[in-house]
Order: sequence, then C-alpha cells, then structure tokens
Amino acid sequence: MSAQNSAGIQTLLDAEREAQKIVQKAREYRTKRVKDARSEAQKEIEEYRKKKEEEFKAFEKEHTSGNKKAEDDANRATEEKLKEIKQIGKEKGGKVVDDLLNAVTNVEPKPPSK
Repeated sequence: MSAQNSAGIQTLLDAEREAQKIVQKAREYRTKRVKDARSEAQKEIEEYRKKKEEEFKAFEKEHTSGNKKAEDDANRATEEKLKEIKQIGKEKGGKVVDDLLNAVTNVEPKPPSK
C-alpha cells in the first residue's frame, strides 16, 4: 500500500510541476502580450501625433498666408511713407532748423493776458 501511496504522491507532484510550467508559460505569454500591447499603443500614439502635426501645419500654413500678405503690404506702405518723410525732410529741413533757431534766439517776451 505504501508503494501505491508513493506512486500516487509522485503522480500528484508531477501534475503540480506540470501545472507550474503551464502557469509560468501563461505568465510569460501575458507579460509578452502586455509589452506588445504597449509598443502597439506607442506606435498608434506616434502615428496620431504625426497626423495631428501635419493637420496643424496645414492649418497654420493656410491661415498665416493671409497674415504674410498683410504684413508685406504694411511693410511696403511703411517704406513708402518713410521715403516720403525723408524727401520732405530734405526739402524743408533747413527751413525748419532756421525757424527753430530764430524762435529760440529772438525771444519777444509778452505778459500773459487775463
């Protein structure tokens, strides 16, 4: 009877070892699947990020082109005004300086009127 008990115990131990192997394989498989899922999710995130960046760049390009034109127009108008002001300064600058010097050097004091 002890041989039968010993054989039964040995069978149970063998079954337990086999179960442990199965559990270990299941854990390894689960760990592998979690890693695979994470890498797949990271790839999806990167693809989504690239897609949204491209959409943003297209949106930005579409909406900033009008601003660029307006900026160029403003710069052109500013340059024209600066040329006009410089031309007027060349033509009338001497007279303005003379008038300022005359007003400073030829003072005519007058009492204030009430």
